[in-house]
Amino acid sequence: MKYQSQSVAKLYFIAAIALFVAQILFGLIMGLQYVIGDFLFPHIPFNVARMVHTNALIVWLLMGFMGAAYYLVPEEAETELHSPKLAVALFWIFLAAAGATVAAYLLVNYATLAHITGNELLPTMGREFLEQPTITKIGIVVVVLGFLFNIGMTILKGRKTSINLVLMLGLVGLAVFFLFAFYNPDNLVLDKYYWWFVVHLWVEGVWELILGAILAFVLIKVTGVDREVIEKWLYLIIAMALISGILGTGHHFYWIGTPAYWQTIGSIFSALEPIPFFMMTLFAFNMVNQRRREHPNKAATLWALGTSVMAFLGAGVWGFLHTLAPVNYFTHGTQITAAHGHMAFYGAYVMIVITMISYAMPLIRGRAAANSMKSQVVEMWSFWLMTVSMIFITLFLTGAGILQVWLQRYSDAPQAFMVVQEKIALFYWMREFAGLVFLIGLVIYIVSFFIEGEEATVS
Repeated sequence: MKYQSQSVAKLYFIAAIALFVAQILFGLIMGLQYVIGDFLFPHIPFNVARMVHTNALIVWLLMGFMGAAYYLVPEEAETELHSPKLAVALFWIFLAAAGATVAAYLLVNYATLAHITGNELLPTMGREFLEQPTITKIGIVVVVLGFLFNIGMTILKGRKTSINLVLMLGLVGLAVFFLFAFYNPDNLVLDKYYWWFVVHLWVEGVWELILGAILAFVLIKVTGVDREVIEKWLYLIIAMALISGILGTGHHFYWIGTPAYWQTIGSIFSALEPIPFFMMTLFAFNMVNQRRREHPNKAATLWALGTSVMAFLGAGVWGFLHTLAPVNYFTHGTQITAAHGHMAFYGAYVMIVITMISYAMPLIRGRAAANSMKSQVVEMWSFWLMTVSMIFITLFLTGAGILQVWLQRYSDAPQAFMVVQEKIALFYWMREFAGLVFLIGLVIYIVSFFIEGEEATVS
């Protein structure tokens, strides 16, 4: 760690991993509710478990991105963070808001929550993934504005690098597109149209810029490859991500009442969306093969390579499987969508945040370069447990989805939704088992940071 103010990232990383554990626990609860319908009912109904599962995912990834920025930007800008005190204050505000919101989901009826938080004054609640009370959304905007101010002032007073500027562009985009969460028109077609401006243009647009910048930073550190080479790759990747991602939003507009031309635009540009992820895979492996030094943090290098491969498989391949309009006509809203969502989020965003934590946390904790090899071996075991179990979760959900499409939508005698759900229950049980293995891998990852041993040093 070169700059004292980088240490504020530690708070964000610890909170991110804690919320990650909560997300997985509620995912397992949901998984059981698929096959045991009254599990934990009425204490934790399915809709509440789902809200906590998805909202915790979004919040902990945002925590991870903010922590990554607070670590990465000072080092790239070669100057201390503009205001470490502001970063710490915003952290506690964000954490308190997230904790209070989750507690409210669990303890208060959702309609009552909407009433007591004044949702009727500015209605924003009740939309998938954006269930947060309006007051929480306003809090998120305040935190993000403070965060952007802090990061922006740091970049302005220091060295301007491609990595910092791409990261800043992604973070500004994240803030701008979140504002559509406040636009909630009565017309359902318009509502869905602009709802995707948050949901799609985050994860298949500006978040990809954040992913690219963090991956480039870590690869520079662990490979020693010339910055110019990595920056050229970064520009290519983000250009393709934006070109395909922005118009690729059209694949969400196929069946919601929008004009038919979106079926053509969405199909064409969605078919291009795997390209930046394939480029990312080539980029990561090329940089590691061209490395000029053997960095002692083998675990962070493994996570970086794993990010590129799993992002390509989850966001690229599994996205392409059902993104063309004639295919999507039968598959949208099925377990195939869930399969794509799980592997894409894990590969692209969960793994890049863990990559950054694995690289930065040893340095923040005073190590010369990395945790001990004993600790890293345990961490690499956690990598394989989580990654392989996520592959199986994806495969089981894909199997469930294919059967669901055939029995419910494509066959000559379509069956009712709940009849089909019973017939694919075996896939849900297998998914639940894989989810337990994933949780074990996550616990092992956390344990790895507490394993002592001879410190690894730069060779």
